[in-house]
Amino acid sequence: MLPASIQITGELLSAAEVQDICESLKEDSVRLLSVRGCQLSDRDFGRICRSVAESHSLAQLNLNLGVVSSISRTRHLADALKTNRSLQTLFLHGSPLLDAGLVTLNSALSTHPALVCLDLGDCMLGDEALGLICGMLPPDGAKSGLRELTLSANPRISSKGWAQLSIAVAHSSQLRVLNLDYNPLGDPIAGMLAVAVASSRTLEVLDLEGTGLTNQSAQVFLDMVENYPTSLRVLVLAENDINPELQQQICDLLSEGEDDDERDVPPLQPGPASSSALLPIRDKYQPIRDKYHPIRDKDQPVRDKYQPPAWLPHSNPSPQMILLTSGLGESLLAETEM
Repeated sequence: MLPASIQITGELLSAAEVQDICESLKEDSVRLLSVRGCQLSDRDFGRICRSVAESHSLAQLNLNLGVVSSISRTRHLADALKTNRSLQTLFLHGSPLLDAGLVTLNSALSTHPALVCLDLGDCMLGDEALGLICGMLPPDGAKSGLRELTLSANPRISSKGWAQLSIAVAHSSQLRVLNLDYNPLGDPIAGMLAVAVASSRTLEVLDLEGTGLTNQSAQVFLDMVENYPTSLRVLVLAENDINPELQQQICDLLSEGEDDDERDVPPLQPGPASSSALLPIRDKYQPIRDKYHPIRDKDQPVRDKYQPPAWLPHSNPSPQMILLTSGLGESLLAETEM
């Protein structure tokens, strides 16, 4: 039997439902678990975390919108991540972690052998936490690190913290997607990020929606894509004070670069190695907030809501070629809204 998914949104979970979830995790019959915005007791949260630790099939875990609501729950999650070896994507968007929570999670996150996608949007993080996150973006020649990172809406981070992140992004050997939307960045920080993008050989998507930018930032990015080779394929500048014509010029140039890349790629051979991960990135990138679709009916037993594995890592049969993203693929749970 193929692993399936459990998705529950904004409900009060009973002990029986929690027990059913735990049994399914221990039986390795769940690939995707989302309890986004759900209410459950500390005891039941601990039970789920212990089952996550035992699971060998779980690849994506969504605890968005306040599920990890205390330092004790953060410790439970950290203990689970230290034992689990299968998780590839972790959503903690809207959790009041603070810097102390990231300190608690840091060891488990930075040493996890499979984790490639992490959402820490709106987690009330500051510079201390961001310094730890930069350690999850190792430079060329170091260990593998995150391929997708979301840090939306963390206004406590200072310009010093963003400068530190820019340096890490410039030298990261893995990062493909960076979501920084709804942070008060402004033009000076955007300039630092432009330098990081120009230096990066892997970054393909940068989301700067609603970050207080002006035409000054747009002109810097336009000069970059006009005059320098870059891996960037998607730059989101919506909800900023930027001339729409400038935005369109940048978009057109990025599209041209993508077309050039396509001409350089040999035709795909039919077979299991073909994957949507090999499609042009612009065809795969969708606005993250449009892709969450709750499927659970309140009166339906948990087990009845398993779905076939519509979400799967975009991967090659070779384990060295795994590519898992929530922003680039057709993930069911790529949700970052409050």
